[in-house]
Amino acid sequence: MNSLPNTEIILQILLSVGLIVIVAKYLGITARKIGIPEVAGMIVAGLLLRFIPWFNNFGGNESNLIYAEANQFITYMSEIGVILIMFSAGLSTNLKSLIKSGPKATAIACCGVFVPLIMGTIMSFFFFGFDGFGTQNFFKCMFVGTILTATSVSISVAVLKEFGKINSEIGQTIVSAAIIDDVIGIIVLTVVLGVSSGKGWYLMIILKTVLFFVFAILVGFAMYKLFCWYDGRHPRSHRIPIYALGLALIFAFCAERFFGIADITGAYIAGIVLCSLKDASYMESKIDINSYMFFSPIFFASIGLKTDLSGMSTDILWFAIAFVIVGCISKIIGCGGISKILGYSWKESYQVGLGMMVRGEVALIVATKGLSTNLIDPKYFTAVILLIIVSSMLVPVLMKRAFMK
Repeated sequence: MNSLPNTEIILQILLSVGLIVIVAKYLGITARKIGIPEVAGMIVAGLLLRFIPWFNNFGGNESNLIYAEANQFITYMSEIGVILIMFSAGLSTNLKSLIKSGPKATAIACCGVFVPLIMGTIMSFFFFGFDGFGTQNFFKCMFVGTILTATSVSISVAVLKEFGKINSEIGQTIVSAAIIDDVIGIIVLTVVLGVSSGKGWYLMIILKTVLFFVFAILVGFAMYKLFCWYDGRHPRSHRIPIYALGLALIFAFCAERFFGIADITGAYIAGIVLCSLKDASYMESKIDINSYMFFSPIFFASIGLKTDLSGMSTDILWFAIAFVIVGCISKIIGCGGISKILGYSWKESYQVGLGMMVRGEVALIVATKGLSTNLIDPKYFTAVILLIIVSSMLVPVLMKRAFMK
């Protein structure tokens, strides 16, 4: 009795994934030929695929079990895709440059969190009103600002890798600042949720964040020594990338499950741990094959697939427009402004601001937390999706122009 539905689900998955890979890669290559980065084309592919019936309710509660299972599988694959992108970024990191840019990246990350938080909160007052500090409405407005603190480094990393700028000082600064930005953003999120609910558990979350970095240093050092020994005995072995990928997935799991840190941060840290190995570039090339052919197209197309503008009203539209504008310019003002103060040129400061402007999966996670605690109405979730789409498509184009000589 159950064999037929299971077979139909598998067939639907095969068809759905096949369409996504073909359409995403074709539009990605087409975009690159006309001077637009590949990732923008793959996001457009996701938007176009929504016109196909079984993609209409991607990410929703589909009544059709077959479509629901197929779309859930695509969601899982997109999560693995972003983890591979971040792990590859970690492997390609120049550790000396990362350490060198650490203080500057921390300052940029702090401004990249608190400027959007303040601007987003003030913007929300115009839509929801201000009835005093400490009220539920105040925390609702503050939570909107909290959503804007997130930075999706995965798209910026993909663009930097495409332009060959991932190992430049600006590239390392953007990646480092984005990682630190997410950590600070998670702390801000837990504080806002804790204070709004009257609970003090956010102190435990801050402690877990500190413990994660202690875990990353201690376990990471042990893993680095183990891989150094194995790499010396089996140089450029096919087993090295396999074990490295396993380590990245375990780090991603531990970060999310035990420490409350985004899984992409754990994957990036795993890449950092192994980036100084002799075969780091070899491992990166092997990881990139899987990412380029399969997982990345699914991840970037899924951003477009998740967009549903059917429930947009006039009030929500105006809120969404203001939300997108403030979300974009606040990162440029915060990150770009402090970059100029730190000694970067105007052009470099603009590049840093653009690299930190894109939003993605972390913003969705933050918004989902707000939905579960009733800090934000579900109808405003469309604004978050719109910000992700606009920034995801706008940043690659603007970064291409910003890095052109």
